[in-house]
Amino acid sequence: MSNTAAATATQLRSVVVERDIPHPPERIWRALTQPHLIQEWLMKSDFMPTVGHGFKFSADWGSVECRVTAVEPNKTLAYTWGAYGLESVVTWTLTPTSTGTHLRMEQAGFRSDQQQAYGGAKAGWPRFFASLEQVLAQMEG
Repeated sequence: MSNTAAATATQLRSVVVERDIPHPPERIWRALTQPHLIQEWLMKSDFMPTVGHGFKFSADWGSVECRVTAVEPNKTLAYTWGAYGLESVVTWTLTPTSTGTHLRMEQAGFRSDQQQAYGGAKAGWPRFFASLEQVLAQMEG
């Protein structure tokens, strides 16, 4: 590996958003994995919580190509997130707490030359979380 490649490899950045949410992991899991609910807080998709499943998130501005890489119901969900040259991985971690769930989302894999994508993710994910919390509050059971 050249010095340039090594430097680039170590400069990958992540966007992390964490929240304590007053809902059980099972409810949050449904909102993260059921397409009709995902559409309400994130984007339209043909998501299925099956490792290896390729799916797409679609919005007015375009789409994101994804593939499920990890599924541990009510605990962990991960998928690739590829759009406009960005090859990243989104990992959701659900940890039960005495008042609900600690939800952590990490989108990892931003190169130093992807400042716009990194900035967009840093601005976008907190808004998605706010929408997710609204959906959770309105869900049945």
